[in-house]
Amino acid sequence: MATSAMRSTMTIGDFLLRRLREAGISHMFGVAGDYNLEFLQQLEDSGTLSWVGTCNELNAAYAADGYARLSGMAAFAVTNGVGALSAMNGVAGAYSEHVPVICVCGSVPQKAVERKLLMHHTLAEDGYHDFLRAYTQVTAAQARLTPQNAIAEIDRLIETAWLRKLPVYLELPSDIAYLEVDVPAEPFTVTEPPIDSERLESCSRAVVERLSTAKTPAMLIDLDADRFGAVDEIKELAQKLRLPIAAINTSKAVIDDTFPNCLGMYVGAASAPEVRRAVEQSDCLLAIGVRRVDLTTGCFSDAIPASAIHIRAYSVDIGDDNYQAVKLKDVLRAVIDTVSPVTDRAAPTRQESGTTRAQSSPASALTQAAYWAEIQSFVRDGDVILAEDGTSEAGAWELTLPPNCTFVVQAIWGSIGYSLGSLLGTLTAAPDRRHLLFIGDGSFQVTAQELSTVLRHDHKPIIFLINNGGYTVERTILGKTSSYNDISNWAYAELPRVFRPDTTAKSFVVKTPGELREALKTPHDSMIFIEAIMDPYDTPALLAQNGHGMAETDYGPRGPQHRDNMQI
Repeated sequence: MATSAMRSTMTIGDFLLRRLREAGISHMFGVAGDYNLEFLQQLEDSGTLSWVGTCNELNAAYAADGYARLSGMAAFAVTNGVGALSAMNGVAGAYSEHVPVICVCGSVPQKAVERKLLMHHTLAEDGYHDFLRAYTQVTAAQARLTPQNAIAEIDRLIETAWLRKLPVYLELPSDIAYLEVDVPAEPFTVTEPPIDSERLESCSRAVVERLSTAKTPAMLIDLDADRFGAVDEIKELAQKLRLPIAAINTSKAVIDDTFPNCLGMYVGAASAPEVRRAVEQSDCLLAIGVRRVDLTTGCFSDAIPASAIHIRAYSVDIGDDNYQAVKLKDVLRAVIDTVSPVTDRAAPTRQESGTTRAQSSPASALTQAAYWAEIQSFVRDGDVILAEDGTSEAGAWELTLPPNCTFVVQAIWGSIGYSLGSLLGTLTAAPDRRHLLFIGDGSFQVTAQELSTVLRHDHKPIIFLINNGGYTVERTILGKTSSYNDISNWAYAELPRVFRPDTTAKSFVVKTPGELREALKTPHDSMIFIEAIMDPYDTPALLAQNGHGMAETDYGPRGPQHRDNMQI
């Protein structure tokens, strides 16, 4: 690696691989196709990155998303048209969730573009900008590489992804990857955007003035607190001023549940009373990256004070004043260094949820309450927890997590099946940590084949699958007993052996709390797959409440949700 970095010339493909590695990426996910095979051969020959082939391009995008959440940034490779469009849903999710992912698309040869040759995996028209144009909707930057622009565009796209925490799209024509070009000897570095020192000083001074006179200040964090690396500053400021911290449901475990100032999640009317009071009655709420989305606000039942200070990645709003060219971390650091400590304010207190502490007879039918009570006792320090959209997400949100956990959820985009693909990414990024996947049967069926890739690489996650006969989250919204929410019943626990006959994975089907408890005692020396059988109409209370709110938002007062027995 060091030798190639000092060369004055390098092939375009090798330079791209070098830059990805210098940006901190060690693995590349994806699916082989004829337009990217020459690039994948360069990857294999150089050993610069490790290849992780996936079953389809959508799952490659999901895996890259999960990898980036733990490692900082990720890359995956697809082929022109069919691969790029298959992956687009996963890239769109990364965009909405602020995850920096680099999509490398092997595209038609440059000579086909210049000569207007009709090629396969295209719309059979002479314009080759269709897919690049499509990706402008779901990425922060896009480029088709040429021998003339490759060096500048590769650096621009990687830097954009890193600075903005958003995906980018790069087309690599199949006939230029092996062309040699002059390359810089210097390693890749990110040029931070310029900061206006006067604006930073004025902004931090205004924040300090508000905090110094406030009686009930508080903080509310969204996912950018994590994406832009401001967690340490948030905790330090909270401790210095004894501020309570609440988190949007995109940000569970960003601040440890055990951190003294952490109150828990704020989801509008569905929040615990003490969390609502802290947020909604605050006379100086620091809203860190907060975006008002229906699924993160309890269907817009939130009540963030109009006086809230909104601190974003590169700007701040304080009343009518807007401060540009300032950075989130810098603003918080300036406030910490300036504001006087508070010692006479009552320390924040967190009320523990009773939902996950329910007790049931070991031989009784397994319920959601009993299930999550057992899970609560099972999670431990340092776990990576992935929760699928729907029942699993709602149940896992109510867990009180020990320190150093990472909670991966696609709370905004909400594409079912995301978590299984993402699991491959998190396992690849952090193989030494324990990974717990919570997923429902309906979501699992969307991306089930990626379980084979997890097994192929000898990963050892613990997979909890709820088998309750269909889309329970949808039943809370509309169609409690309707056939459109039913799915085929699979023998889920048998799938590890189907996908890898020589697997050492241990599988269980549990129907009672006692059976679940015994399964959880299994030594964790291989994959553990636990299929939990539950009533299709049993659901966490938070999910039902949100489902009813979604129906009202989506369908209005004359919607079909008002008929008898249409919702859980």
